[in-house]
Amino acid sequence: MGALRFVLGDQLNRRISSLVDLDPEADLVLMVEVTEEATYVRHHKQKIAFLFSAMRHFAEELRGEGVQVAYVRLDDPENTGSFSGELARAVDRHRPERVVVAEPGEWRVWDAMRRWSERLGLPVEIREDNRFLCSRAAFSRWAEGKPAYTMEFFYRAMRKQTGLLMDEAGGPEGGRWNFDRENRKPLPKRADPPPPPRFEPDAITRDVLVLVHERFDGHFGRLEPFGWAVTRADAVAALSHFLEHRLHSYGDYQDAMREGVDFLYHSALSPYLNSGLLTAEEVARAVELAWREGLAPLNAAEGFIRQVIGWREYVRGVYWHRMPDYAATNALGATRRLPWFYWSGETRMNCLADCIRSTADHAWAHHIQRLMVTGNFALIAGIRPSEVEEWYLVVYTDAYEWVELPNTHGMILYADGGVLGTKPYAASGAYINRMSDYCGRCHYDVRERTGEKACPFNYLYWDFIMRHEDGLADNPRMRMPYTTLARMSDAQRTAIRESAEAFFASPEMSPDPPDRPGPASARDVQPSLL
Repeated sequence: MGALRFVLGDQLNRRISSLVDLDPEADLVLMVEVTEEATYVRHHKQKIAFLFSAMRHFAEELRGEGVQVAYVRLDDPENTGSFSGELARAVDRHRPERVVVAEPGEWRVWDAMRRWSERLGLPVEIREDNRFLCSRAAFSRWAEGKPAYTMEFFYRAMRKQTGLLMDEAGGPEGGRWNFDRENRKPLPKRADPPPPPRFEPDAITRDVLVLVHERFDGHFGRLEPFGWAVTRADAVAALSHFLEHRLHSYGDYQDAMREGVDFLYHSALSPYLNSGLLTAEEVARAVELAWREGLAPLNAAEGFIRQVIGWREYVRGVYWHRMPDYAATNALGATRRLPWFYWSGETRMNCLADCIRSTADHAWAHHIQRLMVTGNFALIAGIRPSEVEEWYLVVYTDAYEWVELPNTHGMILYADGGVLGTKPYAASGAYINRMSDYCGRCHYDVRERTGEKACPFNYLYWDFIMRHEDGLADNPRMRMPYTTLARMSDAQRTAIRESAEAFFASPEMSPDPPDRPGPASARDVQPSLL
């Protein structure tokens, strides 16, 4: 036979580089479901179901084109459980001339992939992942010699490269590159955001749901109701629904939160982008076209496109440019264990309880919930980066290390010391109160700074500011909080420290489930929020 074309579970795109020159007569496509990928962290049950179902549908679409596909299911009794093992089995069975694969999204897979040729005794061609607009090499050229990487400058370069939202004179549409200041409005009480479409599971998906229930029932989150798109056609339908029903208000309210309203005006397209069912370019160009046709204001189109061709491409570039050493840094010296409520949702802080409940329900949360609620708390509480990063990798359908690690390590936790972000994104309860309705039904009082009834975000924020005064006070973007801190009396500082210490010692901050003391991590727990 000709080439064995190995397609990984997050590469479900017919135009991916490993398939562009496929010869249906001579080549064979290999796809595998392996335990190693489902359990290296205990992924949310919906994430496993989404990927396995999308993989099976993609395999059927290829067969419908006349492509030869070797598909190894998880319940195959001869399944070795790993990418390397299944590739070796396929090579032994089919004796290809060579193996062709697109570069993976995670360093650990890349590290193994580079040894495949020697292990297999035949050529392994690792091709650039052409779904991204900025290659790994191009980003490294841009970043070389820079002590820190300013996303805004990268984003402008990507706008020029793609021509997205550029006027005829070569400048940004509307005369500005960035409309972020217009994207921070709280959600009006009268607003009624339409939910994204949900797709009824077909026979293939129902079989996968049974498999996941049987094999991974102890993993985090709820498996059903399951409504993710698992085909290219349905992912395109989800994009069309966003353009028609939610893009128009996405810009104004992309930072807003409302209790019990999980998607607001967000697209929820990230699982489809990160698995290959949609591509960054087609999504960005569809949003640009919607703006040009008058279906959405410029701040909505620019804000969305910035996330796709700016931030998404940027964090991938940082990941590959800085790995494998990037994950080891801990610039703020955070060592506290991840509280158990991140798994159970059992906390009296209403904002955290609702965001974790939403995450368990959908394997998804929007970016402000991730950054300014679950992430902000982890930052100001000083939670160990590795445990926070593992949690983010576990709980979201769109989480792969290339996107999860820089977002969590750099943007959320400032653990890289400012390589990715220009400041720690720390905030008190006032921010959450301004951008949501969470505080109205909370056990704690957002108006109180210290004491048992005070919102923990308030005293933890100022405790964080005090703990890191030596390292952060000179940061120009931290001038305002340190000016305020300088005006605080010794008695106020003492009250803040005492409130923080009491909270850290409380049962709410325990890293262990109530009925099982001892070490708990995403690799060895059976979460109670099911």
